[in-house]
Amino acid sequence: MRLYRPWFFLLWLYPEALFRIKTEFKILYLSFDDGPDPESTPEILSLLDNYGIKAVFFCSGLAAQKYPDLIDAIKLDGHIVGNHGYSHYDGWKTPTGVYCDDIKRASEFTSGSLFRPPYGHLTLKQYAILKKFWKIVFWDIMPYDFDADLGKERSLFVLNRYLRNGSIIVLHDTKKSLYREFLDDFLKGALKNGYQFGLPI
Repeated sequence: MRLYRPWFFLLWLYPEALFRIKTEFKILYLSFDDGPDPESTPEILSLLDNYGIKAVFFCSGLAAQKYPDLIDAIKLDGHIVGNHGYSHYDGWKTPTGVYCDDIKRASEFTSGSLFRPPYGHLTLKQYAILKKFWKIVFWDIMPYDFDADLGKERSLFVLNRYLRNGSIIVLHDTKKSLYREFLDDFLKGALKNGYQFGLPI
């Protein structure tokens, strides 16, 4: 069973983390994980620029170190760079010290204030340590754009079906992502339906 939204108990476990912005206004928050990528990231930046939309890019420290020009491009376009770990470790499978050191290492190339756990996996001990230094951002909707078996239609359906005011949407700026097949249609539809896009911080 796919979980397009986080388990409810996660909101209780991580009370200071962001999953959705509570608001009565029709505003959405777009984010991208795992980049920057020399092919995907410029395409996404161009598409967002066409609509005047800003997003948060939770970048891999390893990729950010490799492509500092793309980090600069993200920032110059008015978007925010977040920390997605250096090595994309799974918090549930990684010792706390190793995990936190990896986040700190990534901060040299990404962000020292905004963090999204890879896979959304974070132990309570890791959370207790990291929340002292980073604003931890999860998501409200994940359309599994990295899964080719899901397909364009299903990803677009998930986005449109589960949208609500203040939703934080997670996509991926990687070569495997299906964003090319539905992102433009989604943005057009959301704007047509009266939604605006903002930054969650």
